[in-house]
Amino acid sequence: MSTVIPIRAEQSTGCTDVVPLIERGQREVFCGLTGIIWLHRKIQDAFFLVVGSRTCAHLIQSAAGVMIFAEPRFGTAIIDERDLAGLADVHDELDRVVNQLLNRRPDIKMLFLVGSCPSEVIKLDLSRAAERLNQIHHPAVRVLNYSGSGIETTFTQGEDACLAALVPALPKADASAPKQLMVVGTLADVVEDQMRSLLEKMGISLCFFPPRKSHDLPAVGANTRFLLAQPFLADTAKALQDRQAKYLPAPFPLGLEGTTAWLQEAASEFGVSPQVFEQVTAGPRQRTEKALAVHRQMLQGKSIFFFPDSQLEIPLARFLQREMNMQLVEVGTPYLHRQQMAKELAWLPAGTRISEGQDVDLQLDRCLKDKPDMVVCGLGLANPLEAQGITTKWAIELVFTPIQGYEQAADLAGLFSRPLKRREKLAA
Repeated sequence: MSTVIPIRAEQSTGCTDVVPLIERGQREVFCGLTGIIWLHRKIQDAFFLVVGSRTCAHLIQSAAGVMIFAEPRFGTAIIDERDLAGLADVHDELDRVVNQLLNRRPDIKMLFLVGSCPSEVIKLDLSRAAERLNQIHHPAVRVLNYSGSGIETTFTQGEDACLAALVPALPKADASAPKQLMVVGTLADVVEDQMRSLLEKMGISLCFFPPRKSHDLPAVGANTRFLLAQPFLADTAKALQDRQAKYLPAPFPLGLEGTTAWLQEAASEFGVSPQVFEQVTAGPRQRTEKALAVHRQMLQGKSIFFFPDSQLEIPLARFLQREMNMQLVEVGTPYLHRQQMAKELAWLPAGTRISEGQDVDLQLDRCLKDKPDMVVCGLGLANPLEAQGITTKWAIELVFTPIQGYEQAADLAGLFSRPLKRREKLAA
């Protein structure tokens, strides 16, 4: 068993037994359709067809920033007035749109039908539609469905719904196959390559889910061990456990400390010696600590307040408090999954104010009263808070930017230090 050498000793219980402030009111958050933006970049031969309204189309187009002449691998099958009034058969219309799409894009090997608020409201059964279309287009294209509806999902839950829908399609691993590590969660290719290099140097056989190509779906079974690379994949984790895969609980790979502990969990499970672990990680750890020191000078002592958005809030708060010496005013999260957050919560200072869910007016009142140096929030709240003299960081940028692993730790810290530097220059 190798051992982690943390930056600071772990606190005995931290916030393990925290009673969060539960809020159920008006929320300020993107819907789960936003996850398509990073999912379609990851699975390179998949297409995401939203069955929704023109509003859905505008949301995705704006978030992705795709130019009119580009060939993105997402689109919207518009539900219009004729569909809502029952003047057209929605299933026939959907079949027609899918046929047109696949005839025009023969490179597509996996098609996701993505539910939206409009399709939920008219009770369109996309699961049956996916089964029907799968029979029609099999084996050339695999058709799956999941919901990205704002009624059912928040910002990052779209990825969780997508991957959970994909788990039943994973091949069954041979019972005699050796143990294999599965890294679960959409990562930028550069991050995936770095993690693969470190883990393979330790002698660990691994795969990534989702894969870059649909024909590379990893096998899963009793010999599968999986680490979550993202903290918002509760349904996906349960689906993998239902397929007999074993979950390895670990802090998430954000910052020097989180990445080391995340790698350590895999190393311990696969019997990597302390000497090999040290040899593989020593260089990256040293580079990371040197790079983080520059940003720590700007961030240490500053206070920060998190509005709930992506479920990244607790790991981010842990990184900023323990490695950047920031003060946590409030850590809001859309949902607190205690099993997956257990080790993160243990690393937070006892007494940290954690809120689950949101009543945006009440949280704004607390934020303005506390006057933090920085607030992490959605786009809709940023400008009003900036007008109050509070420095903000857009939560969505923390999802769109590669921030996992050693080599990205300084980039992660920079996302927080740069806004403070900008405000200092403006005030000078």
